[in-house]
Amino acid sequence: MSTENEGTAVPPAPSAPPPPADAPAASAPQGAHPGSAPAAADPYGPPAAQAHPDAGAGESSSAPDPSWPPPPPPSTPAYGGDGGAGHGAAGHGGGWGAGWGTTHQQPAPKNGRGRGGLVAAVLVAALVAGGLGGGLGYTLARENDSGGSTTVSSSTSGGNVKRDPGTVAAVAAAALPSTVTIEAASSSGEGGTGTGFVFDKQGHIVTNNHVVADAVDGGNLSATFPNGKKYEAEVVGNAQGYDVAVIKLKNAPSDLKPLTLGNSDDVAVGDSTIAIGAPFGLSNTVTTGIISAKNRPVASSDGTGSKASYMSALQTDASINPGNSGGPLLDAQGNVIGINSAIQSTSNGGFGTGQAGSIGLGFAIPINQAKYVAQELIRTGKPVYAKIGASVSLEDTTNGAKITEQGVGGTEPVDPGGPADKAGLKPGDVITKLDDRVIDSGPTLIGEIWTHKPGDEVTLTYERGGKEHTTELTLGSRVGDS
Repeated sequence: MSTENEGTAVPPAPSAPPPPADAPAASAPQGAHPGSAPAAADPYGPPAAQAHPDAGAGESSSAPDPSWPPPPPPSTPAYGGDGGAGHGAAGHGGGWGAGWGTTHQQPAPKNGRGRGGLVAAVLVAALVAGGLGGGLGYTLARENDSGGSTTVSSSTSGGNVKRDPGTVAAVAAAALPSTVTIEAASSSGEGGTGTGFVFDKQGHIVTNNHVVADAVDGGNLSATFPNGKKYEAEVVGNAQGYDVAVIKLKNAPSDLKPLTLGNSDDVAVGDSTIAIGAPFGLSNTVTTGIISAKNRPVASSDGTGSKASYMSALQTDASINPGNSGGPLLDAQGNVIGINSAIQSTSNGGFGTGQAGSIGLGFAIPINQAKYVAQELIRTGKPVYAKIGASVSLEDTTNGAKITEQGVGGTEPVDPGGPADKAGLKPGDVITKLDDRVIDSGPTLIGEIWTHKPGDEVTLTYERGGKEHTTELTLGSRVGDS
């Protein structure tokens, strides 16, 4: 299987954390050569060459400079040729640095087939920003125009149509006026289409970072409501790692109605979901499904060599396609429980576009996390990331997140005086749990760290010398993406 965004293949991730116990397992990606030592990489530093999608597998032994951002998924394919069980979306190429929670290390590619069968894996998903505008809608409308029509009338109306509160139609009718279709373009004219929703009455709109990234530095940005009213906008703040951004409407109307935010911690597998967006440029599209998994570690990339993003995602089978990015994922009561961000796809999409399309594996950023990020962006314009201050390997293992023997660029693997150091953690320790969450890889650990805020106290379970230990740790912080 491959993952794609707007026709560009997204390389999958190297290592594979299994999903939660109640979630189906997935096929495993390739890991490191036996006996090879992966090189450390700092997510807050420049991406290492081996971590870029276009980097060769043989480059995986070099270490990048110790500053942001983290590298995108590696070029080594994570899926076997047999198209096995759906691979996950969280495997960011490389590892995790002290700035993002832990420092990661990039395993070397493994010869031959990766671990097969039902070994679960970190997912590498495609971002779902759209770039088709209204062209596709025009094509569909034109193809549906046969030059003639046959009208069938009924003698009765069938009675009054009543849509009770809680029905999909009622939820959509209430939420659509508070969603917007976002068009972002760089100063050179390159850009695409995405979605956002009203966050407050002051005109702040929440969306994905990758939707507005082209317009961050001197580009053009606009938001169009379902009633056709269009407003120019500006980026208030963006968080690459979280893939969350906040924009603000210029001359915002006074009658804005913010969508009600739900509690993503209370979401259960099987709950109904409603997604709103502009798939393939078709604005104000509503699709439905269920929550098919929670706490899914996801690394998403646009496949262009730019930075990747990470989340402990809500997985849904509601149809999500390019252009749905940044749109709200609602529960059955119309509360926002997530921000649609990425999809898993097997191949190019239809309509001759070369874009990937939905196969029922969509991923949303939990709203509890996105709300905190959005509030920080509105307050300061910069994101804040939780961290433990240790270098963690992404070797092909399901045994835990191992603190490496060497840090980024020859630095200490455990930040002197940092949270991990104060908690007594040492190189070689293997972290197996964070509070009650099982940790079986570096990406899983990072995804869980990012569900917390700096200053939160967590309990880490780790193994040292064959014995299990626990320690209390207070999460540190890192401000900004650079």
